[in-house]
Amino acid sequence: MTDAAPSSTPARALIRTLDAGHVPLIEQHLLALPDRDRYLRFGYPAIDEQIGRYVAKLDFARDEMFGIFDADLRLVAVAHLAYLDQAGQQHLAEFGVSVGPGLRGRGYGQQLFERAVVHARNHGVSRLIIHALSENAAMLRIARKAGATVVRDGSESEACLELPPADFGSQVGELLAEGLARTDYHLKAGVKQVRGVIDLVHEIREGVRDARDQTRP
Repeated sequence: MTDAAPSSTPARALIRTLDAGHVPLIEQHLLALPDRDRYLRFGYPAIDEQIGRYVAKLDFARDEMFGIFDADLRLVAVAHLAYLDQAGQQHLAEFGVSVGPGLRGRGYGQQLFERAVVHARNHGVSRLIIHALSENAAMLRIARKAGATVVRDGSESEACLELPPADFGSQVGELLAEGLARTDYHLKAGVKQVRGVIDLVHEIREGVRDARDQTRP
């Protein structure tokens, strides 16, 4: 993830969970990332085929994905909360995030991280881990701001954030945040559908007008 320094009061985004139906949008978002952002997100200069394999392996039954949509329902920021299921790691999860080009400084990465932290707490995760390149200053800044311990090992860094247990506030807060995000999503979908109908009506009118012009002597 790369990001410019966030503004002093970034607008709060509505973040909703993603499911298998959003896979095409997730892939479209990742493929639109510039080479530099791909490098920072995955830790290597991922090409299109590698991104395709990553998306194909997403497990929505195990992990969680969160997204921010713009007014046209384009997925502009995505977070992946991956639960570690190996022996002795059942209470650990790993976080990764990407923000679309041209959207720096809006605090999307920070807000997705906060959303993932709440969800992880509510699902029994006691430690959140971030593996990032040491040059990924934006991601490491988010981790340090949350109180994570960051250990650097050459070109790579690992941030570990100890999470408190879930409480009433975290559970209700997540339910409200998800409800608002889903309502916003459906409203945007309705507006987009209405726009499509209006555009179709205009196209029909233009077609009828052209046909009339062509038949005039």
